[in-house]
Amino acid sequence: MSLPRRDPIARPGEAELRRIEEELRHALSEIRFGSIEIIIQDARVVQIERREKVRFDRLNRSVP
Repeated sequence: MSLPRRDPIARPGEAELRRIEEELRHALSEIRFGSIEIIIQDARVVQIERREKVRFDRLNRSVP
């Protein structure tokens, strides 16, 4: 018994890879606290989500 054949996975082109890299660099350069999530479907990046946290630290807060 043989396994069913899978369709070949379409690989991203150079332009698409450069755009993904540029978007990731941008997200990383602007975030201070939080997370970046990369969503992949069918072996391709389809979405990049950035969740940024705003933290209020009592020690660093100036009191009038």
